[in-house]
Amino acid sequence: MSSVTLRVKVRPNARSSSLEQGLDGVWVARLKSPPVDGKANRELIALVAHRFQCAKSAVAIKAGASARLKVLVLKRA
Repeated sequence: MSSVTLRVKVRPNARSSSLEQGLDGVWVARLKSPPVDGKANRELIALVAHRFQCAKSAVAIKAGASARLKVLVLKRA
């Protein structure tokens, strides 16, 4: 089983949810959810899982759970 590491810059309270790759290799996630009680983190995991077509359980926040710049790990089969 292999894994992929992503650096994601999160922008909560956006009008719509989206995930785009920036020119510097950092992904930018715009999330509808506010950064309260883990709502934005849960939406981010669902958005990344949908974008990379994997299960939500295969996506984990490795670092930066309470920061805007996060490191995510995707476990791929």
